[in-house]
Amino acid sequence: MSVAHAHLFSQILQVVSRNEFELLVRKHHAEDRSKGFSSWDQFVAMLFCQLGQAHSLREIEMGLASTSGKLAHLGLTEAPKRSTLAYANEHRPWELFQDLFQHVLAQTKPYAQGRGRLRLRNAIRLMDSTTIDLCLDVFDWALFRRTKGAVKLHVMLDHEGCLPCFAHITTGKVHEVKVAQQLDFDPGTILAVDRGYNDYRLWNRWCDRDVGFVTQMKKNAVYEVLEVLHESDTGKIRSDAFVILTGLRAHEKCPHILRRVVIWDEENEREIVLLTNLTHLAATTIGRLYKERWQIELFFKALKQNFRVKTFVGTSANALKTQLWTALIAILLVRLLQLRATFAWSLSNLVAVLRMNLFTYRDLWAWLNEPFQTPPQPPPVVQLELPFG
Repeated sequence: MSVAHAHLFSQILQVVSRNEFELLVRKHHAEDRSKGFSSWDQFVAMLFCQLGQAHSLREIEMGLASTSGKLAHLGLTEAPKRSTLAYANEHRPWELFQDLFQHVLAQTKPYAQGRGRLRLRNAIRLMDSTTIDLCLDVFDWALFRRTKGAVKLHVMLDHEGCLPCFAHITTGKVHEVKVAQQLDFDPGTILAVDRGYNDYRLWNRWCDRDVGFVTQMKKNAVYEVLEVLHESDTGKIRSDAFVILTGLRAHEKCPHILRRVVIWDEENEREIVLLTNLTHLAATTIGRLYKERWQIELFFKALKQNFRVKTFVGTSANALKTQLWTALIAILLVRLLQLRATFAWSLSNLVAVLRMNLFTYRDLWAWLNEPFQTPPQPPPVVQLELPFG
């Protein structure tokens, strides 16, 4: 069957190379001692959970079972039983979907080039984490507080296209700085982070490796002004100065000269005090870099509103991570559709309309560009008249 006559869900799945998928399955030994139910079946079912907004294993089973005759285009022979899917989510390695995320990211990146709002030669990364609350009685492994469970999703966005280029899942107790300390960046990279990443040793490491950063300065930070570059009571930039940290053992942890920039936030009528090691950029550019950090807040909002990342169809750590990684794959696939479409889709509108048309037989790319146009009608069938003597 040609792509133009396959349903939309099938065409979306064609972004994922089956050969690459099978290589990842063998890499992680995901199907050792398994019978019948493949990792591909599991992936399709969990992606349907995300794109179809299924709330439970029963809804995944019923939703796929009700698409009679359409499962073959997905590579499935039958809809998965909920008990089978639950077992697979609990026991098959979630790392398979982490690697699959990188594969889908590689397919999406070319369409995001040049989509950043700041025209800098440096690679810009936006980093933050979001907490997903859990019931500690059900998710007893997800320790956060004494009577509360949670996991943290740590994400880094590429400024070009605002694509998630790194993700890490931890329990709620793990601080953002602990994850950031494990990451290495190419020299020249610029990081826009919030106050959660205020760690003098981490800043010193970034400075030593020629990694730029822009963050909001804590109110209780102690510093000494070395040189004032600009100071004003009016305008967007209220202050711009070179400083050195002088708090208790601060100079020992980060002896580098930093730059303190005070921005006036007209919308909220307040000053925002930024700290950076970028000395070659204008103060207004520093402000715009920090403002771009808001894109990761919008990413978390879109992820939680449009995909299944707040309620889970399994309670084990493996099942939860499997669901979160398939959610990240799903948002990447939707971003790919959004980037390639000529129609001005918002992500939430695209997810909503796509959910209602997953099993509609249309050419995917024609539908994306003209979603509300009547599809072309097939040519009428001509009945041949046979002469009978």
